[in-house]
Amino acid sequence: MAEAKSKHAEIAERIITGVVAAASPAVSPDGTQIVFEVTKVDLAKNCNGAQLWVATADGSTPPRPLTNGEKSDSHATWSPDGRSLAFASRRSEKKGEATLHVLAMDGPGELRTIATMKDGVDSIEWSPDGRSIAFVSRTQHERYAADDESWQAPRKIERFFTRLNGEGFVFDRPSHVYVVPADGTAPPRNLTPGDFQHDGVSWLADSSGVVTSAQRHDTWDRDLASDLYLVPLDGDIRALTNHTGNYYGPAVSPDGARVAFIGCDDPSTDPQNQHVGVLVLATGERRWVSSGLDRTFSPTSGVAAPVWIDDETLLASAEDRGECHVYRIAADGSHTPLAVTEGARWVGSWSAASGTVAMAISSVARPAELFVLRDGVETRLTNLADAYVASVKPQPWERFAVPTSDGTLQIDAWIMRPADFDEAKKYPVILNVHGGPHTQYGETHFDEAQFQAAAGFVVVMSNPRGGSGREQSWGQAILGPKHPVAPGAGWGSVDVDDVLAVLDAALARYTFCDADRVGMQGGSYGGYMATYLAGRHGDRFKGICSERAVNNMLSEEWSSDIGTVFRVEHGPSHIDDPSEYERISPIRSVRDITVAMLIIHSEDDLRCPISQAEELFVALRLLDRDVTFYRFPGESHELSRSGSPVHRCQRAEIILDWFAEKLA
Repeated sequence: MAEAKSKHAEIAERIITGVVAAASPAVSPDGTQIVFEVTKVDLAKNCNGAQLWVATADGSTPPRPLTNGEKSDSHATWSPDGRSLAFASRRSEKKGEATLHVLAMDGPGELRTIATMKDGVDSIEWSPDGRSIAFVSRTQHERYAADDESWQAPRKIERFFTRLNGEGFVFDRPSHVYVVPADGTAPPRNLTPGDFQHDGVSWLADSSGVVTSAQRHDTWDRDLASDLYLVPLDGDIRALTNHTGNYYGPAVSPDGARVAFIGCDDPSTDPQNQHVGVLVLATGERRWVSSGLDRTFSPTSGVAAPVWIDDETLLASAEDRGECHVYRIAADGSHTPLAVTEGARWVGSWSAASGTVAMAISSVARPAELFVLRDGVETRLTNLADAYVASVKPQPWERFAVPTSDGTLQIDAWIMRPADFDEAKKYPVILNVHGGPHTQYGETHFDEAQFQAAAGFVVVMSNPRGGSGREQSWGQAILGPKHPVAPGAGWGSVDVDDVLAVLDAALARYTFCDADRVGMQGGSYGGYMATYLAGRHGDRFKGICSERAVNNMLSEEWSSDIGTVFRVEHGPSHIDDPSEYERISPIRSVRDITVAMLIIHSEDDLRCPISQAEELFVALRLLDRDVTFYRFPGESHELSRSGSPVHRCQRAEIILDWFAEKLA
């Protein structure tokens, strides 16, 4: 007989694996139809899948499945005449291969496979003349022909960033721009062979080539610049920018004269609020057109290239104090960007054409549904999450604000009451701190908060200084005090003050919070904060979960997949001033950690290597402290978000069981 699931295992499985959500809409050229992804978590197969659906923009017919989704179909893109749809899938018999397909949308027709690629298909775009499709795919070095690594040639490392979290080695399988005839009559042609990585494509108006973002200069791994390039179908690749900034997400204007993009002018400082720019192709002249709004146009949920509504107007998405909305932007920068969506919710992905804006929008108590905006009227087209909402009954939350320690600014914060809440009772509290640090919690469905609340905990979250969604000075408040451009207070300073101020306010304002039963959890930078709080303010907590954490900033700067980049936040390099990295490292206070610690880390985490967790565990174990350490095999830094469903559920169960014991 199968062993009965524990209460916390049931909660984890119900909340994590029951989600069905809309994503990645694509509006047809005439604005009448929308193809979108329906994402699901398949616990039985232990995978995450996506299926293509189609909806009429006026809601005249119910949305319906377009593909069966068994091979995870995605990246749908309409042909210019609206008669065909291109999309990516995994329909090859060989593991790891990706396939590119074209499907007739104007009547019966065979599904055509026009390309099979060894290593993924992304950024699919039809040429304006409808004859070609451009896309991005990784080009593998010949060493990958040998499946057994014992037969593979050694890797010659000449630059930084040779591996990326969740991707493995990338320098010997760079992302290139390919083009293939839309009718599949010829194999894909690599337009950008060589060592350099490319990201995104937008066709020139005459279909003679594409604009892409890339790092094609020799010193890119040290100066961190990325540029826009014009890549003709025949001819030499030409840089449109001059290796001094970060420019990405290209979108060519309808008249073909300009390129809209996202980025910043100074890669030596991070974070910055990323903005929408416009570049004139003939002259290279560029200007920032969204700077009237001091918010980032590179949202936590992912960057979307700007969309031209006409030759004078753009749409782009930006964060705003826990929300994410679509904004209308004048292409000449003459007006402050104007939000076209509003409310306590999150526009995660969107598309626009011919007066129709399709959006995947989520809220705290509901996973993303498909919405359409036409003639100023917004309509919800799907009810995908009805069964999930009825079963899980996701909790809402309450927003509140807390003054910063100097009283000049307000910290955005949220509190979620536990399931079956009784005002007369007192409940244990889990304080959550987000990663980044330049990210934000927001008005979107968040399974982490939901399963904590379902298990009987009060959930407290906030966006302290250093995070996104605010003015640039807010995000840069914790740059290092020795930073040459925008010196701040450094990690472990006002960010800690803000987090503790929010906790104090929650305990004081909400009588159902039990101040004697408080736990804390954070991952990545939030894990840094967890270990930091354990060493400096551990007496405030009964238990702290430090997950995928940075515990030693000095070793992180040479061992992480993005090692050497942290100087853009902290100021000096770790070679020039190792003491600055040591100063802010939570491991320095390990002897002062007496609170119970739960450490969770993935063995294939390249962003914060597992040695970060091992160093903390070894020290705490030698000091005979209360420490529990879980290592997840085969997972990356993204375990909690996109890891295998089985591991995600196991992780949630571990966390809930541990906090239930420590906060009893």
